[in-house]
Amino acid sequence: MNLAPGQPTIGFNLAKTLFELNRPDDALSVYAELANRLPNQPRVQAERGHAFAMLGRWAEAADAYGKAYALAPGLPHLLGQLLMSRQRICDWTDFEALSAELARRIEAGEAVSTPLPTAALPTTRRQQLICARTYSAQTFALAPPTVAPAPGPRVRVGYFSADFHSHATAFLMAEMLELHDRDAFEVSLFSFGPDDKSPMRRRIEAASEHFHEVSGLGAHAIAELARSQPLDIAVDLKGFTAGSRPQIFAGRAAPVQVSFLGYPMTSGAPFLDYLIADPVLITPEETADYSEKIAWLPDGYQPNDRKRQISDLVTTRADHGLPATGFVFASFNGSFKIAPGVFGLWMEILREVPDSALWLLHDEPAAPANLRAAARAAGVDPARLVFAPPVVLARHLERLRHADLFLDSLPYCAHTTASDALWAGLPLVTRKGDTFAGRVAASLLTAAGLPELITDTPARYKALALDLARDPQRLAAVRARVAAARGSALFDTPRYVRHLEGLYRRMHERRLAGLSPDHLA
Repeated sequence: MNLAPGQPTIGFNLAKTLFELNRPDDALSVYAELANRLPNQPRVQAERGHAFAMLGRWAEAADAYGKAYALAPGLPHLLGQLLMSRQRICDWTDFEALSAELARRIEAGEAVSTPLPTAALPTTRRQQLICARTYSAQTFALAPPTVAPAPGPRVRVGYFSADFHSHATAFLMAEMLELHDRDAFEVSLFSFGPDDKSPMRRRIEAASEHFHEVSGLGAHAIAELARSQPLDIAVDLKGFTAGSRPQIFAGRAAPVQVSFLGYPMTSGAPFLDYLIADPVLITPEETADYSEKIAWLPDGYQPNDRKRQISDLVTTRADHGLPATGFVFASFNGSFKIAPGVFGLWMEILREVPDSALWLLHDEPAAPANLRAAARAAGVDPARLVFAPPVVLARHLERLRHADLFLDSLPYCAHTTASDALWAGLPLVTRKGDTFAGRVAASLLTAAGLPELITDTPARYKALALDLARDPQRLAAVRARVAAARGSALFDTPRYVRHLEGLYRRMHERRLAGLSPDHLA
């Protein structure tokens, strides 16, 4: 790529265009030449970081963001991006100092991070709300009011996502979609993600009355399509996560707009009316920390699919690199959820349970080396950390049988990975956090009738994990209760759908009555 000498603006514009066309590799070629010419230009390094992040090359993203931060720490959102990219590879360099700086600058109203990274960092609900409001106010132009559609014979609900394929969101909600009452609800899906041709994609398509493939459309066109249906309720399943299209909702796809399932925090956005939660995730006293009105489900906010299959392939511990004997702790959360505090607790537990192993997900190439180094520094043989590659869901559920106890993370705890563990019969110990993202496992355990596995302090978390590891009879009794939880509210999908539809009806009825959104219990 040859750029005109002395014309960096042309290079920036070209790279930005390539990035927006979803061509990050080509954008990186432009940034590489710009970096050679302008080695001390922080914007070049920050934009390189964005391109690396888009490609999932998190070690290189962290390096680029680090260089940009050293040059210009005040660049918008840069500190959050630096911390998140380091979290992805479990590089905790200056973690405490930078996290404290992030919280301080959020409180000051600075645009120091996009919202999502704050879920995995030591931030409060109030700080997450401030961050989200700052981001939303600076990012989205709100559409003028539109004429609300006349009511039809059924409530018209549209779900919007990039994840209608082999993805955690689809795995959770497939049966929920299939069980919607089609006499009372007209269900549309708007897919702006990839079609992976998988059985899950075909199942999701079949579960909808109207399936709209809109990946080739811009957000404005998608919002117009939604309004033309028309919809009564638009449900955003993505929030501000990778591949999201929040501009659809800023453009008002429907008169009632709901945040659900895929984004475990407040949006801070005036265009999302409701956030679906449950009483464990958000108490009535905490609603001021959310920009949305809270719509509470009684048992738990997360749907589940009772048709999840566990592979018939019978494996052994040796097949997964696990020791033949000894206690196996597991935590299959993404590497970005492993904060140094909870990893330190895990190392204390390993030191007190001889011959035990910790089984982790190998989802980022650079993470295992950093975690093994951290284990060594904590006085634990790095060989006691075993890393599992990603596999299809049925095989993942089968391999969970080789673990003895799931150790949850914090401040961003297990979500889909927690319900997978419980479905497979694996007990899970969690510590209930202070934010939505840190309470999901507690919500699931409550719905499963297993509150004794929820702790509220690091000391109690560690003590419970040690008690279960040292007392085989107690652990066996807990495993029996986990197996019985398949009959609990957590996995009662028909009951779940009835409650969810009840919330949709009340949202719709309020709108028809000319009432503003309000909390729905």
